[in-house]
Amino acid sequence: MSEEDLTNSPGPEPQQELLEVEAQPAAEADQALREAQSLASENWERYLRAQAEMENLRRRVEKDLQNAHKYALEKFAKELLPVLDSLELGIAAAGGDAPELTKLKEGAELTLKQFQSVFEKFAIVAVDPMGEKFNPELHQAMAMEPAQGAEPNTVLRVFQKGYLLNDRLLRPALVVVAQA
Repeated sequence: MSEEDLTNSPGPEPQQELLEVEAQPAAEADQALREAQSLASENWERYLRAQAEMENLRRRVEKDLQNAHKYALEKFAKELLPVLDSLELGIAAAGGDAPELTKLKEGAELTLKQFQSVFEKFAIVAVDPMGEKFNPELHQAMAMEPAQGAEPNTVLRVFQKGYLLNDRLLRPALVVVAQA
């Protein structure tokens, strides 16, 4: 074939063929770029969600750890409350002038003071609501009695003191409330 035959052959012109070949990969490249951008966007959103979830988990674990430290004594303190109650009842019942009884009572009062100082040290506070307005969050009404000169819903008598540990109720105070 001669050179003349090549230039006169019926077929697409070389420049037009080159444009079609270039246009096809450009369209594929645009499509691939859009897919890659979509995938990158999805992955970015997943990353942000994972970061937020990790931050929430970190906060939750930190809060749980603080509560564990703050309320670790709760079960132990609940077990000690009946001992403290018995000691207070023993002191109240010891009412005599015998020297042996006086010494025993003094020893029990010192033990009670030690108990109270340990409770204060660990933020265990007694709830003794005598004369206060009845609060169902801190008090448990055992009975209601009509009372002269007392406002309705005030505490007339305390059967058993309540206790709080770091402002969390360990045991409600058992009380008698004035009737309306």
